[in-house]
Amino acid sequence: MDITVILCTYNRCESLARALDSVAAQILPESIEWEVLVTDNNSNDQTRDVVKDRCHRYPGHFRYLFESQQGKSHALNAGIREARGDILAFTDDDVTVEPTWLHDLTAALHTGEWGGAGGRTLPERTFLPPRWLSLEGRYALGPLAAFDRGLVAGELTEPPVGNNMAFRKQMFEKYGGFRTDLGPRPGSEIRNEDTEFARRLLDARERLRYEPSAVVYHAVPDDRLQRSYFLAWYFDYGRANVREWGRGPHILGIPRRCFTFFKIIATVLPLRALLWMTARSPQRRFFWKCWARVATGQVWEIYRQWRKAKGKASDSTPGPDRVSGI
Repeated sequence: MDITVILCTYNRCESLARALDSVAAQILPESIEWEVLVTDNNSNDQTRDVVKDRCHRYPGHFRYLFESQQGKSHALNAGIREARGDILAFTDDDVTVEPTWLHDLTAALHTGEWGGAGGRTLPERTFLPPRWLSLEGRYALGPLAAFDRGLVAGELTEPPVGNNMAFRKQMFEKYGGFRTDLGPRPGSEIRNEDTEFARRLLDARERLRYEPSAVVYHAVPDDRLQRSYFLAWYFDYGRANVREWGRGPHILGIPRRCFTFFKIIATVLPLRALLWMTARSPQRRFFWKCWARVATGQVWEIYRQWRKAKGKASDSTPGPDRVSGI
């Protein structure tokens, strides 16, 4: 098997059906063998029926896998273990993909030159940004799972996003699976399980390729176009940053990298707060408010880890160095 598409899902049977139909319409050379492995992360809606229907309609291209342990990283790692392909592509249950998506995303990975690849993820075609949302800034649409680095293919120096990325399976055998203390799960919306894995590869000097022609469109439900959603997302993004730092050495239970952060927090947070309060346009004010929330999320996670190390706080999630095997 050349390619396995791993798609994890939880209680989104309607959007899942649209996602699977768009993946089923992929245009690939007849010489390429490919499959879609749908990992059902303990759904209680009609997810199983939706997937089984595609298994019958497209024999040989779709498989169903049930993973009862809740949490996206657990579902991703289960899919990696069961995948038959030499190249593993990843997308989500709330997207649609272009017919050439899979070919364009994986074309460069059949040799050993590249460890992985990422494409462009755009908001759905009908997306209209609210008036309070600034479109300026590299991660302005991060809470909408967007990723767009232009129209020129080349080498990536930053991680792609999990709804539009692919890696040679050998990368997981060499560097481990997705971290289970990252990724959405019951009681936590902390993400970055996808970017942390890709950053692990970049730190090891593996090469990642950017393929702008591999296009995914991400749904933008109304509940994500709320200021409260953006603020919560940026706060959790800050917390995830600290958890990523936790893979390095610790001092008194705190990741050593955090002490560098302590040196600048006295200026970073006040500066962002100042920019938030003095920006002229409402869009820029909200932009800087979001980035102030990143800094507060970092501070909170450092404090939480310190209390946990001192035995003053409990956390049922795995520690910051936990990397689930495959």
